[in-house]
Amino acid sequence: MSQSPAHSSSPSTPSPNMGLGALLIVLAFLCAAILSALGKLATHASTGTIVFFQNSVSLLLFLPWLLWDGWVELKTSHLLMHVVRALTGLMSQVLMFVALKKMPLMNAVLLSNSAPLFIPLVAWIWLKEKIGVMTWLSLLIGFAGIVLILKPGRSLLENPAAVLATAAAVCSAIALVSVNVLSRSDSARRILFYYFLISTLAAAPFLSPGWQTPTARDWACLMGIGAFMAACQLLIILAYHHAKPERIAPFNYSVVIFSGLIGWIIWKDTPGPLALAGVALVSVGGILSTVFGGPNSRGHFLWIGHWNLPFLKRISQEIA
Repeated sequence: MSQSPAHSSSPSTPSPNMGLGALLIVLAFLCAAILSALGKLATHASTGTIVFFQNSVSLLLFLPWLLWDGWVELKTSHLLMHVVRALTGLMSQVLMFVALKKMPLMNAVLLSNSAPLFIPLVAWIWLKEKIGVMTWLSLLIGFAGIVLILKPGRSLLENPAAVLATAAAVCSAIALVSVNVLSRSDSARRILFYYFLISTLAAAPFLSPGWQTPTARDWACLMGIGAFMAACQLLIILAYHHAKPERIAPFNYSVVIFSGLIGWIIWKDTPGPLALAGVALVSVGGILSTVFGGPNSRGHFLWIGHWNLPFLKRISQEIA
């Protein structure tokens, strides 16, 4: 893809700054934990309403940057792949917010963000990408943690929220691998634009069924969800502008710590020993999968995507 004059005149990538990159990524996942908590607090807003505002508000906030080089830069010849990417990402959001209403915040956030455990499997099936021994080991560790959190049994059938949160991670993994496929031909702006646009349009029809006017608190939560989503994406872009993704990817799981603290402060959630062991195993498995997995496993943008290294360099130039 040819670069515009603005791109060709972009400054060179700055020298690595691990400390700043780590700080930015931690702040990004603090935003992720807050937006998840806001989704749980929006008790009178339907899931369709929540995901609509999350994507529509983010789209509006990002629009000036997305349109920086004009509409012509947003034309794509891979619309179907953008649709697949957006709909699987949207389904991940829906499942996570449904699970959030029915289980502790930390567990729901952890399970729905366990996509790194499923990405190697998706890449293996879809892209025929081989899975190494260390990656298989990381998946076994992570899935053992998921089993501890799921607690298979009769209670799981009565409240399948944990299964829904895990299904959110599977949908996220499919969406995130599709981003790497798109990144071979489409710019960062184009991928973000179609993601937010298609997700907003797909969620819009679910606003009307059973619509209830949100309370003042719900309106604040809805606006906050969209704003913190946009802030999260911006902070991660900036983090990868200063440090390599494989170096700071382990800090992605700071979202679990933040979610646990928020859940404890607001809802008095206190995880038991088995749940804590599960959290530790999923986090270790996810980190190892990110480190030892293939190129599809690096650079977690929450629901937005896992970016390969050439794409990270390109997005760094675009935002500079």
